[in-house]
Amino acid sequence: MRKRLTVTLVIISMALSGCMGKVKYPTYYTLHLAPAVDPPPAGGTRPSVAVRQFRSPAYVRQGAIVYRASPEKVGFYDYHRWAVDPRDFLTNAMVDRLRASGRFAEAKVYDGRSDVDLVLSGHLEKLEEVDYDGAVRVEVALSAQMTELRSGKTVWADGASEVSEVDKRNVPAVVAEMSHAMDRAIQKLMTSLDASNTASLVPHSEVANGASAPQ
Repeated sequence: MRKRLTVTLVIISMALSGCMGKVKYPTYYTLHLAPAVDPPPAGGTRPSVAVRQFRSPAYVRQGAIVYRASPEKVGFYDYHRWAVDPRDFLTNAMVDRLRASGRFAEAKVYDGRSDVDLVLSGHLEKLEEVDYDGAVRVEVALSAQMTELRSGKTVWADGASEVSEVDKRNVPAVVAEMSHAMDRAIQKLMTSLDASNTASLVPHSEVANGASAPQ
């Protein structure tokens, strides 16, 4: 009886070991952008800016990398997930780009306080793999607006999108192309912002000291 029990326990142990050997764990990814350049030397009076956390559709922030098998069907990879919330990644990337532009005295993540002149709010509208129409592509779409905090006036708003094909049909290649597409979309927003008059806005501290705001 003892021998039979021992054999039974060995068989169960082997079966469990086989099951354990088949456990699949998620692979985690993060977007990657080229580092922002150092800002030019400071000069003149410049406003400060803070960036609110970017918003997104609910399906983008579920943690799993998203793919579309058709325009109507959204799918999620079970074992390929984001290590960093794409909304947080994009928010911090925008802070870095605004700081590097040299147009602002300060750029930071918005913490709800009123010690800045401008607030940038944005929407990560799309960050997904597209698998229909005979090719594997990625699509990234962003929109943003900048508001003068003291007046509530929108001083700039624009959107940008990028679609590009993926050379290799695997998730690492998809994520790499998502990074490239997001970098280009952010640059489009920054180019649009550079063409606006936001840098000419008088900081709140200067207005309080008697400087006149631009009309």
